[in-house]
Amino acid sequence: MKLYPLKFKPIFKERIWGGRRLADLFDKDLPADVKIGESWELADLPEDKSEIVNGPLAGQTLDLAIRQFGPALTGHKEYQPPFGLLIKLLDAQEKLSVQVHPDAETCRRTGKGSPKTECWYILQAPPDGVIYKGLKPGTTKEQFAQAIKDGTCPQYLQTVPVRRGECHFLPSGTCHAIGAGLVIAEIQQPSDTTYRVFDWNRLDPKTGKARPLHIAEALESIHFGSSGDNLTVTTVGRLVDADEFKLDKGHQMPGCQVLLCPGAIKALVILTGQGKIRASACPDVSFAKGDTLLIPAAFEGYMVFEEETEYLTALV
Repeated sequence: MKLYPLKFKPIFKERIWGGRRLADLFDKDLPADVKIGESWELADLPEDKSEIVNGPLAGQTLDLAIRQFGPALTGHKEYQPPFGLLIKLLDAQEKLSVQVHPDAETCRRTGKGSPKTECWYILQAPPDGVIYKGLKPGTTKEQFAQAIKDGTCPQYLQTVPVRRGECHFLPSGTCHAIGAGLVIAEIQQPSDTTYRVFDWNRLDPKTGKARPLHIAEALESIHFGSSGDNLTVTTVGRLVDADEFKLDKGHQMPGCQVLLCPGAIKALVILTGQGKIRASACPDVSFAKGDTLLIPAAFEGYMVFEEETEYLTALV
């Protein structure tokens, strides 16, 4: 069987800060009467594995396809699971918690968790939309620990205005939070290790209690020697060029074609528009806004754009 572009069934995550905009913006078939904060578009974690929905491999999970096809899919002779990307769409109706993800050295030192470097591509933002990205210069571990006890840690965060089309890079060890009203495409390492330090004094409506915090782990994970001042913000071309992953932005007009050359596996995140992927060896695969497609390393074909289309290309 010839490999072809793979599409996946979204994995929806209920969150107290979520909403319903992923249905409005991307035609996602959300479960009724539930606040959906995250749609996991591409995942290969032990508890959540993306299911293929198109072609002969429909119904099979991504990890099984990788085991079956190996280097033809991944492009690597020696592959170690999980797959190197976790891709999400986020609907932040309310602020997310102030949190941090550990880096690899912290995970080794503490013997827990897995590293998570990520980036946020802003899909929708209100005029006063902000994110919280890194600590203010000079913030010490002792100051921040006391501020957590006092409930004042947000005053040490860098508050950054955002607008649609920006990509914000957040290496592991960066204290951060997403502001209210944002819709974001999140591309990250395959990890769900999150340490909360502050949750804006809110209660979970289902339990009537505050969500758990992970203060000791967070203080071990935060990079206090750096600040949010030097974290990149990009809007065109190569958005992220990190060891963990690369991310490019494409913008094509109707009738344009883009070659998909073999050699490296890549994930396409379609932000707007629609079109088809064509190849001599397989039927056309359609794409539209909100889709994430995985292009096998051995695949050779081209994208044809039927509408003006913006998309992200992630490589590992």
